[in-house]
Amino acid sequence: MTCDGVEVERLFIGAGCNRIVHNVSWGASGLVAFGAQNSVAIFCPKTAQILTTLPGHKAVVNCTQWMPSTKDAFKVQHEEEHFLLSGSADGVIIVWGMSLKEGKWRHVLQAPQSHKKGVTCMKGIMVTGTVAIFASTSSDGSVFLWEFVFPSRTGGDCKLSCLQFLNVGSKPMVAISLAELPGSSDYIVLALGGLDNKVHLYCGERTGKFNYACELKGHTDWIRSLDFSLPICIDDGKDTLLLVSSSQDRCIRIWKMALHISPANSKVPYRKEGIGLTSYIEGPLFVAGSSSYQVSLESLLIGHEDWVYSVEWQPPLRTSVDGNEWDQPQSILSAAMDKTMMIWRPERTTGIWVNVVTVGELSHCALGFYGGHWSPSGDSVLAHGYGGSFHMWKNIGVNVENWQPQIVPSGHCGAVTDIAWAKSCEYMLSVSHDQTTRIFAPWETEVCLGNTISCHEIARPQVHGHDINCVTIVQGKGNHRFVSGADEKVARVFEAPLSFLKTMNHAMLQKSSCFEDPQDNIQILGANMSALGLSQKPIYVQAPSEAQDRISHDVSDSLETIPDAIPIVLTEPPIEEQLAWHTLWPESHKLYGHGNELFSLCCDHEGKLVASSCKAQSAMVAEIWLWEVGTWKAVGRLQSHNLTVTQMEFSYDDMFLLAVSRDRQFSVFSIKKSETGEVSHHLVARHEGHKRIIWACSWNPYRHEFATGSRDKTVKIWAVEKESCVKQLMTLPQFNNSITALSWVARDRSGVDGFLAVGMDDGLIELWSLSGGCVAVPAMRFDPFLCHVSTVHRLAWRNSEAEGDCRTLQLASCGADHSVRVFQVETHIFSWRIQSEWAHKSSLALENHGVGSPDYMTLVVLIYNSS
Repeated sequence: MTCDGVEVERLFIGAGCNRIVHNVSWGASGLVAFGAQNSVAIFCPKTAQILTTLPGHKAVVNCTQWMPSTKDAFKVQHEEEHFLLSGSADGVIIVWGMSLKEGKWRHVLQAPQSHKKGVTCMKGIMVTGTVAIFASTSSDGSVFLWEFVFPSRTGGDCKLSCLQFLNVGSKPMVAISLAELPGSSDYIVLALGGLDNKVHLYCGERTGKFNYACELKGHTDWIRSLDFSLPICIDDGKDTLLLVSSSQDRCIRIWKMALHISPANSKVPYRKEGIGLTSYIEGPLFVAGSSSYQVSLESLLIGHEDWVYSVEWQPPLRTSVDGNEWDQPQSILSAAMDKTMMIWRPERTTGIWVNVVTVGELSHCALGFYGGHWSPSGDSVLAHGYGGSFHMWKNIGVNVENWQPQIVPSGHCGAVTDIAWAKSCEYMLSVSHDQTTRIFAPWETEVCLGNTISCHEIARPQVHGHDINCVTIVQGKGNHRFVSGADEKVARVFEAPLSFLKTMNHAMLQKSSCFEDPQDNIQILGANMSALGLSQKPIYVQAPSEAQDRISHDVSDSLETIPDAIPIVLTEPPIEEQLAWHTLWPESHKLYGHGNELFSLCCDHEGKLVASSCKAQSAMVAEIWLWEVGTWKAVGRLQSHNLTVTQMEFSYDDMFLLAVSRDRQFSVFSIKKSETGEVSHHLVARHEGHKRIIWACSWNPYRHEFATGSRDKTVKIWAVEKESCVKQLMTLPQFNNSITALSWVARDRSGVDGFLAVGMDDGLIELWSLSGGCVAVPAMRFDPFLCHVSTVHRLAWRNSEAEGDCRTLQLASCGADHSVRVFQVETHIFSWRIQSEWAHKSSLALENHGVGSPDYMTLVVLIYNSS
């Protein structure tokens, strides 16, 4: 994305999957779609990177479905555009289009009619190469059947029309599947399953008019997933259809739907007269046009020990070069809350369905799987778990199956509340309401033609029992440390273990001085999680063998027995099981003093002081506490505000501490440290700078100037003069939404020119060019497809260096949409003629209209646009 000399590229997205069944879909394009809060995220399994997020939904995304699906890929062999359906908790269905050649996405359309409540499931089939029929279910008890007509050219208009509306009553359906009936391609069978423990079959033509056919009884709890196979060969003819269903009763049932041998013109009852054992085995009959079909229970699969949330047939395999011939493998993938995925196949001799592959059973951290999915080629399986995590296995065996775990993208499954760059910017730390702290870093890999760099989550240093609200990394010399604050009255200090320092050496082929030789005096290898999930105890260097012995003697896995972690030095990006258990950092100190939940933290540039604040409704509780790094003693309590201090930041020389608050005021404190280590402070200024809550602030990296952003949709620039007073320099033009995050970066060490990144409540990000403290012009408004879809909570620039005529910067952001993002911003240096012209014209505007006046700012924008 380019705009007037500024280029923005998205480098990385970290996001977790919503904890919802049917939320993930693996398409024929090879890409995986999933809901991440209000957005639809797309990731590539080959690179283990999230490629983009699609904004548009105003509520949590519940389900996704690719068109064509992996099951229908052979029907659409030369399609240049694939489509994705997404449904959200407010009943809205959106259709997205992706160009296979360019990899670009577009918002195609929104369903003209919407469910009154959340969409729970969507499934569809291709009836021709350009026409699909799909169905959607909702918790309001409704089922919609839709016809979707693909465009005649890439980027063209699509047609979506509602074929039929079904009302299933007070017990809604949560699982759905569609298939063409064998021997009668003009008729489609619709299977519904839900809270009444039954599978309901409807039959109708392609144009709609679906009628109730029959119901299948057998499950004793909610039905969570349904999937039709393609027609399979029985007696040299593809006249049999198989339906697999899974339930919370821990069972999987396979139903056979075959052409009935009775005359087509005979009246077929719902069940045969004289109900006996034979009729129950054979099952019900229904008529579709001139054909009749009998449904019977083919097999009952028992093996899972908890709710079975997902079942899926393996995608068809092409048996010819031109793709006109295909075969449906007799293979079913199931995923359950017992932390396992199983592959079921019938034995060759007896035909009895048995479990042939089980993966995931050794995981202590998955907390169950919400769904399992096949890759288009059938050689990989993917599951998403309770913690928003992905788990993927690939069959790398040649003659014997050998399923091995693979690297997948990861991220938070709750609102990400704060981020911080490491003191040397080798990695980024984030905290979230999902009660975890995560470290993301670029991982450099040697390949035959050079080195490749991709970003991954490489450690999860804190797994907590409370939502985490804020974090700061301790700057200065010494081992890597951070302080986090959560929904408790205690701030916690963590220190990097030896295993992490050595892991960073593998991540960076060109080793940084901070990780070159981990100090010999670091005796802590990693950390163990306590039973209550609050404190993390150190594991010392000499103890790993003892821990391994304990694990080998105690192999039980229950809530009462938590296995010890085994800290390891990673030589490649870790998988979920390693992240959640073996990359913890030990907790070294607890900081007591605040009266309420921690809300904001910051550290000075020397790494000597940490400031903290908590949620407050009174002046006494709203105190800012200063902590001495090392001793971790409270050395100051700063009073100025009456409500919660929302953000704090030290000036570049650590002379001042800036604090903004919910009471609409900001404060500047003078901080002085004596040679003996004593800290003195006094209030320099306190101003009611905005009309609403002030959410964000940021200092100029090299000057005593700072910016404040508020819910009143304004950003103001201030300066500390003569170390005794604060003067307003200017006000940026009013924005379209509340300002929730700010970050200032300088173009050079003079600090005269720079960029201010502005994050807003609607998730959008803008860059403003600041010059001389009195000129501000818009430099870039990020494309919505690059931005967050909910509130931006924090922005942070990474230190960088100028190269030639272009300066490369990196901006990190986090938001309420559960995502962490890193952008690369390249700013081409403008010619001195244009810069001097701006300076001259802006000085005239300043003289004639005054700083911050509407006329002045309008003139500045006009100057910028004309240049």
